[in-house]
Amino acid sequence: MPNVWQVQEAKARFSEMLDSSQDEGPQIVTKRGVEAAVLVRIDEWRRLRKLARRDVKDLLLATEARTQALAPRRPERSRLEPPPL
Repeated sequence: MPNVWQVQEAKARFSEMLDSSQDEGPQIVTKRGVEAAVLVRIDEWRRLRKLARRDVKDLLLATEARTQALAPRRPERSRLEPPPL
């Protein structure tokens, strides 16, 4: 489970927070009680970025459906009513 640090504590003890991210996993930083940022290991960051930014080769080789990622969403259109007779 990630540790939670208030921003003041994270600033004062950044080296300790960095060590904790290496040893224990993601460290959450809060600002005024609201989660604001996460400190993660660099290899985890790169893995997450790669997942978020798949290239065409990855899409074509993926086992799941991939048409949604290749085509932009079309706006919803309302049906036109036929003219009265």
